[in-house]
Amino acid sequence: MTLAGCYMTLISLRLNIFFLVGQILCNSLVCLCSLQKDVKDVFTAITFEVAYSLGKHEPGHPGGDLPALTPVLRWRKGNKIATRNETWFEKNCLSDDCAADLRLHGKMLLSGSEERLFEHDHLQRWDDAYDTNIYFNFPKEVFYINFWQKEEKGISCILVDLDFLKCSVGFPFMRAQTKYHFAVIFDTSQLTGENDTLQFLVQAKSANPEHKLSDNNLDLSIPLVHETDTTITGVVTPSSFVYGNSIDASRFVQLEDMECHFQPLNLTFQAINKGPSRLPGSTVDIRIPNRLAGNGADMFHIIETQVADGRGNCTPHRNPTPCTIPQDKESIFHSIFAFFTKSGRKVLDCDRPGRACMTISCSLGPQLKEEALSIDIKLLLNTEILKRDSSSLIQFVTRGSVQVNDRAVEVPNGLPDDLSLVFEALHSQEPRGYVVGWIIAISLLVGILIFLLLAVLLWKMGFFRRRYREIIEAEKNRKDSDESWDWMEKNH
Repeated sequence: MTLAGCYMTLISLRLNIFFLVGQILCNSLVCLCSLQKDVKDVFTAITFEVAYSLGKHEPGHPGGDLPALTPVLRWRKGNKIATRNETWFEKNCLSDDCAADLRLHGKMLLSGSEERLFEHDHLQRWDDAYDTNIYFNFPKEVFYINFWQKEEKGISCILVDLDFLKCSVGFPFMRAQTKYHFAVIFDTSQLTGENDTLQFLVQAKSANPEHKLSDNNLDLSIPLVHETDTTITGVVTPSSFVYGNSIDASRFVQLEDMECHFQPLNLTFQAINKGPSRLPGSTVDIRIPNRLAGNGADMFHIIETQVADGRGNCTPHRNPTPCTIPQDKESIFHSIFAFFTKSGRKVLDCDRPGRACMTISCSLGPQLKEEALSIDIKLLLNTEILKRDSSSLIQFVTRGSVQVNDRAVEVPNGLPDDLSLVFEALHSQEPRGYVVGWIIAISLLVGILIFLLLAVLLWKMGFFRRRYREIIEAEKNRKDSDESWDWMEKNH
């Protein structure tokens, strides 16, 4: 007879029983079976079956022409001519139901850059636990390597599926009040990071009934820290523009019911994940210099801030007074002086101390390796404020930086995670109308004053008081004297 996991010799006995009419003859038989030592299945019952049938019948002398009668077995419907018996293995049980109490303890350890080590303490209380197994469920990106046991206690593991491991502990049974310690090693180098948590579900089971199952399960999980190399790029359009009173107003934008002329600007930033793993999330901070002076008015008005495909959001910014026209408090002479001294360059940089800047923070969603997320910012610059500045060139230095969240770390010596964008505002170098008039008037006045001054100087020097008549008579007398000398020389 063959059972699951063990082999037994099939015993076939033949017993001849003779029946006489009116008499019953009963014989008994004892069958001894030996179980092999390497039996593995102690839970399946050994089945014995006894069947009976008629043996060879020796017919008597036939009477007359009729043949000899052949005996047959008569049995009622539903009754069989065989009987079956099941014999179970005897267990060492103290309780009536042979209940066991398995307790599972474990922890997750990092033993290398590509391995996860699980240490388990398996404690058995109450009655002996038969066919004790520990099952591991883990992600398919994790690969089973091997197991290690502190002492040789008959532990064996088999990979049932790519994400399912079965370990047999103390077969065929685990003694009561015993503790097994072993470790399982996995390879985690192929994790893609699609999940934020690395989770292992561990469960201990036996063939015995258990009344307390809460300590038979373990949920071992750790948050995944993603190693990434992030960088940021950007572009601003236009990179430069010209402003001033002589510039055509159609080149600028005017908002409804506002007198100011605005220069439209588009800022585009790209946060790029260069890998090697998935980036669960990041934050991009954009700083824009917003004032010419610390106590001045805000120059920029945000129209729209958008993250590509809606995979993020940015902090809203609203300028309550986008159109601010500074009042002229200086004298006309100060305006004229400012025009003639309008030269040089002014740099507005948020990294310089004391500079008032506007900060836009954008929270971005997950990014795969080599994936980029774009941030588009549309804003307006109030040129009326720029016109009151004395610089002929104003440079705006916008700073952008990207930071990963707490579930990721940057690779050492990676790509830069910040950048600067520069755009320029150039003054047309043409003064306002009243300044031109005043310049012409002052120029004429200065010219007249210079002319009068020269005239007075010439008069003081006697230029206008010279004796022209005496000079003319002297010249005439000189000519007459020269003519008389010429006549005398001719006569001689």
